[in-house]
Amino acid sequence: MFVLPKSGAVAVYYFRFRSSLKNIVFPLPAEKMEATGEATKTSETHNLPWVEKYRPKKLEELISHDDIISTINRFLAQDRLPHLLLYGPPGTGKTSTVLAISKQIYKPGEITSHVLELNASDDRGIDTVRNKIMNFAGTKPAGNYPFKMIILDEADAMTKDAQNSLRRIIERFTETTRFCIICNYLSKIIPAIQSRCTRFRFSPLNKDQILPRLHEVCKKENLSLDPNGEKALLTLAEGDMRRVLNILQTCSMASDEIITEESVYTCVGHPLPSHVEEIADWLFNHDFMQAFRNTFTLLQTRGYALQDILTDLHLFVHRINMPSRLRINIIDKMAEIEERLLVGSSDKIQLSALVAAFQEVKD
Repeated sequence: MFVLPKSGAVAVYYFRFRSSLKNIVFPLPAEKMEATGEATKTSETHNLPWVEKYRPKKLEELISHDDIISTINRFLAQDRLPHLLLYGPPGTGKTSTVLAISKQIYKPGEITSHVLELNASDDRGIDTVRNKIMNFAGTKPAGNYPFKMIILDEADAMTKDAQNSLRRIIERFTETTRFCIICNYLSKIIPAIQSRCTRFRFSPLNKDQILPRLHEVCKKENLSLDPNGEKALLTLAEGDMRRVLNILQTCSMASDEIITEESVYTCVGHPLPSHVEEIADWLFNHDFMQAFRNTFTLLQTRGYALQDILTDLHLFVHRINMPSRLRINIIDKMAEIEERLLVGSSDKIQLSALVAAFQEVKD
């Protein structure tokens, strides 16, 4: 126990000694340091969205497009990677493929200095192309790397002027830079850029490709998924692996019980198939006022959008056995109603038009 001294010189020495004690760092035992690091790492991965948490880190971890992956692996083995243009629907592995390529070429600590990634949230006008992209491409890669990489995600959002400026940069800096262009619609990329890249189309994933990864995620997250819930996930995803994981994570946070078909559709806000069948029964077998009241009440209580009902009714009409002339008439009127909804018409008025269209066909 210290007693505060009265003399000035001794007091100064005492306060210096106390302040020096605050700066002393006592090292933790090795076991505690490792436990602290593991806890920090676990908390970081725990907070990640599952889309990023389970994103493939290597080309071998990708679950589809084996022919594309094998071709890219041959390019990398021969150090002859060309400019790449990857296109296709969202959630099919385009961005994951390019990021896996960069991790396979560069060491972890050197990716940031050798890879420039621009997404749709960035400004991709002509000024960005002339300044940011040109400045990055104009410097030579450090170390023994043959080139640097520029990743342009969602490049179909770039203006025509920016794309025309980009095609000259691709030619000029081919020796030191490789461009990886990612888009959803190939038609929105100018032919001059298409001709300078090797194109790969990423098609939507099928059921056999999605299910193994889905079961793996459920096992790691301790989730129970029944067969109907699994079927609902595949139906809503439409070949989009990103959407599968997002819906699955939402359902896991909403309930700790088994994920069922109803919980999947409820989390997404999409109409249940049983409700669509009920609406179809009302439209075909009830009079105008009863069909309108029942359908309007269901839309109000469940919060469904008439746009989603139309989409599912379209598929339902194709499955019903009816004369082709009547089927054409219904689909034509449903298309007109959907067009009016897209331009901002009232859901209630268009619901009346939908009921009237079925009543006319029934009569």
